[in-house]
Amino acid sequence: MITAALFGGFLICLFFSVPIALCLAGGGILATFIGGNVQLLVCAQKVFASIDSFTLMAIPFFMIAGNLMSSGGISKRLCNFANALIGWIPGGLACASILACMIFGALSGSPTATTAAIGGILVPALIENGYSKKFALSTIAVAGLLGTIIPPSTIMITYSSCTDASIGAMFMGGVLPGLALGTCMMVIAVIYGVKHTDTIKKTPFSLRLVGRTFVQGIGAFLMPVIILGGIYTGIFTPTESAAIACIYGLIVGIFFYKELKPINLKKVLVDSATSSAMVMIIIACAGIFGMVMTREQIPAKVAGFLISVAGNKYVFLLLVNIMLLIVGCFLETTAAILIIAPVLLPAVSAFGINPIHFGIIMCVNLAIGCATPPLGVNLYVAAGLTHDKVDMVINKHLVYYILASIVALLAITYCEPLVMFLPNLMA
Repeated sequence: MITAALFGGFLICLFFSVPIALCLAGGGILATFIGGNVQLLVCAQKVFASIDSFTLMAIPFFMIAGNLMSSGGISKRLCNFANALIGWIPGGLACASILACMIFGALSGSPTATTAAIGGILVPALIENGYSKKFALSTIAVAGLLGTIIPPSTIMITYSSCTDASIGAMFMGGVLPGLALGTCMMVIAVIYGVKHTDTIKKTPFSLRLVGRTFVQGIGAFLMPVIILGGIYTGIFTPTESAAIACIYGLIVGIFFYKELKPINLKKVLVDSATSSAMVMIIIACAGIFGMVMTREQIPAKVAGFLISVAGNKYVFLLLVNIMLLIVGCFLETTAAILIIAPVLLPAVSAFGINPIHFGIIMCVNLAIGCATPPLGVNLYVAAGLTHDKVDMVINKHLVYYILASIVALLAITYCEPLVMFLPNLMA
């Protein structure tokens, strides 16, 4: 009865388009009220306890760092370098867009910020150079999801906070999968370039141009080196690295590139506060939902069911992938992690799957959801770049990119060294 009230309340609220945070809180409060064994005051206490965490301080700091980098002229220089490096191959500018998103993802940790920052520069350039508008928007919408896989990543921090997984190991585990995803996307871009070689322009290769654009972008390239290097040399913790990233982004934007003006700081801070508040409210309300799940032993029951159905870890991972790809189409990424990760973790342990490996699988699945309708936020951000309806982004090119991403997902799922090589190397 309590379990039915928990998920029933959540789904009813979701059906009536109630904000996802209130859906989580509503289901938890309803189940607590019906159960009658716990006072409702405990729900309020759980809301506070869920965000009373040193680890979660990294989320607003990384949000600020990403916005500082975006406003400080970083995205323009990354796009110039990416185009100089690989713009000469078939579909080169599209490949450069994907590469730029991969690099910017190492600065922002957000799919929407990556889509907006890189898309704002490269979508007009793609159209001007002969790429169709539909292809350009689909490319940037899918490439933007790399912002959640290439570390640092806010959803990896969320996963770590609710599973006690190492944030540093999650960050390192996301590097090779991010590269694999980007490579599969570039294959689609190259195929498009080969088919339309007569209509799209290429950037002639120049070693001098590559060198010059690299030097101009050195301020951006050093940031992930400082963050990950500092974590694994023990100079600072993953949470402290987020604060370091803010300071570094401020210095680079104001003094190095001189494009971040003091008057722009207000917008940077307001946008960061808005994004951070949305995530933190979801985490806070998910605390009530999680409390009821734990009290009713729902994770253990689900784990037992999955073990009996799957039989082995390979079938289990396939079922999880299918489920998460569907969930990602309808549920916000942070909320999905907070609901599903604790439920599946007992089964993950029972099958002997490394929680870091599983965390990356989960993050990749839900990141793909950022570019799949109906909820995919990247689709709406991309459509907004050209003031078009979202229908312009949803086309056959998007399907090809999603299929390529699923191929990379399967490689990440069934080739554990692809995820665990760097975390094991740095252990």
